[in-house]
Amino acid sequence: MNTSTNPSAQASPKAALLLISGMLNQESIWNSVITNIRERLGDRVHIAVANVLSQPSIPDMASDAWSAFDGIAADTPCYIAGFSMGGYVALEMLAHPRRSLAGAWLISTSAQAESPESSAMREKAIASFQNDFEKTIQATAKWGTFEKTPEQIEPLVAAMRELGPETAIRQTRAIMQRRNLRDALGQLRTPVQVLCGTDDRITPPKLSEDIAALIPGAQLQLVEKSGHMMPFENARLIAESMCACMDTHQEMANAV
Repeated sequence: MNTSTNPSAQASPKAALLLISGMLNQESIWNSVITNIRERLGDRVHIAVANVLSQPSIPDMASDAWSAFDGIAADTPCYIAGFSMGGYVALEMLAHPRRSLAGAWLISTSAQAESPESSAMREKAIASFQNDFEKTIQATAKWGTFEKTPEQIEPLVAAMRELGPETAIRQTRAIMQRRNLRDALGQLRTPVQVLCGTDDRITPPKLSEDIAALIPGAQLQLVEKSGHMMPFENARLIAESMCACMDTHQEMANAV
């Protein structure tokens, strides 16, 4: 588990936030989000970024991700945020909680079960990773962002390049084998924020609308002129949503 801060080094954080990256994303995808949160909340929140690079399945990723909250006091409000593949991990955590969660963000993701059509598409992606990894990640970064130049998306491409085709294939296989959790979503009581770019071509807005309809009380926010890579493209907006939620929770706790 890679953490941006050490919980033992913090004096009683007021909240704990776990960020879960998407496929072929390093923890740096969250850097601007974390910076914006720190500007507003300082060290009042413990922030961790889950390591989801080596596990063979989504449930294994979720199981390891829970360790981010080890050492966090039982009465500390805990939050999770999953982007893209990380959204599948977050859904797994919500469906099979190990501790109470005060809130969750599902960003550019889907609750749809894997279909024969999507499996066939992912098999083609695996072949592309094997045959021409560089061309594939260049195309993925371009397709996943809204009106970005090659220079602007190079940080995304560089992170993908560093992880390599083996990680891409392992994560793709994990996504293909994920569990269908749709029936569990209607039982959730955790406050959930669902965010998606209106120009997301990888997980289109209708998939986020579907999630929001399934989860009682979920709040949906569609962001204009944003593609799939929302933590990269809209870090401030995501951070503002997180800070507002954590601030509100703290205000309610103080009022009791």
